[in-house]
Amino acid sequence: MTANNETPSSGQWIAVSASEDDAKIRLDKWLTAHIDLSRARLRVLIETGQVRANGDIITNPSAKVRAGVEYAVNIPPPVDDTPKPENIPLDILFEDDHVIVVHKPQNMTVHPAPGSRSGTLVNALLWHCKDSLSGIGGVLRPGIVHRIDKDTSGVLILARTRLAAKALTDAFRHPETEKIYWALVAGVPIPKLGSVKYGLVKLGGHGSKGENEKMRCVHPRDVDKVEGAKRAHTDYTVLTSLADRTAWLALTPITGRTHQLRAHMGEIGHPIIGDGKYGGGAQENLGDGWGAGMGEEIGRKLHLHARSLRIQHPATGKELWIKASLPPHMEKSWDLFGWAENHAPDNPFEGLI
Repeated sequence: MTANNETPSSGQWIAVSASEDDAKIRLDKWLTAHIDLSRARLRVLIETGQVRANGDIITNPSAKVRAGVEYAVNIPPPVDDTPKPENIPLDILFEDDHVIVVHKPQNMTVHPAPGSRSGTLVNALLWHCKDSLSGIGGVLRPGIVHRIDKDTSGVLILARTRLAAKALTDAFRHPETEKIYWALVAGVPIPKLGSVKYGLVKLGGHGSKGENEKMRCVHPRDVDKVEGAKRAHTDYTVLTSLADRTAWLALTPITGRTHQLRAHMGEIGHPIIGDGKYGGGAQENLGDGWGAGMGEEIGRKLHLHARSLRIQHPATGKELWIKASLPPHMEKSWDLFGWAENHAPDNPFEGLI
């Protein structure tokens, strides 16, 4: 293998020549060994026409490398990912010198990402903590120790110090830490109390940054055979239902994988209402036309809410239990069905699983 010796500036091409020893290796895997980019990032560049073989565009990441061919990769200009403080109102549920617990609204991204660099929770927290940034490790990044999706509302705890971040990270691994989510799903799961243990593997997104990635469920017996798959475990219980059309579920993620609750509910045929990514037409109550859409008004927004978090305080060691009320769109749905928040116990899994 030979490569040009110039260090390319942003937006320039890197050229790499393949030798006889490189032949028949997958292109994305081979490029990863010679260019300082992740395989996933290189795969996106290939698929979007940013890689050429002897001048010809190549778009298949699994194509085999050919000896004697010069492959050129277009490295796009870097993007400034540094979060910027923004004066965005926050619903603070609890705050002290060690942690901040907020009620994250639906449709707010936690951290700046492609397509959502402003209006994020991190940006709002940077403004909120502008007089004590040293308490966040002296850097412009609050201590994100767990996340919830952009379209999911509810309780989110953040560390204000490095020591608190480490303690909270350890606490999230402890079995006594309790995370309860509420969801509205299509149909009514049978049994009404159960576990979902499908593994999850990340599928590539699309666009120049691999946006809109999705998780694919893998049967538990096949997890160890699928590259990149991780085991996942969700417990659920039906709190109440509307005939056989929809149900109010309490969910607790035993593991914490990306999109875990959404992917698991979609896999068992009861997608979360408003979930266009994992909803589709999959549902147990086939034929009634509801699915994850469930009608225009209700189906426009994801009905998934991080209801409560019970965790050990990183400094005092005492139990910290925080809960968040339903967001407006879910409260409206609950009112429509005649349900109320106080109909559900604080921990519906206690003594059951």
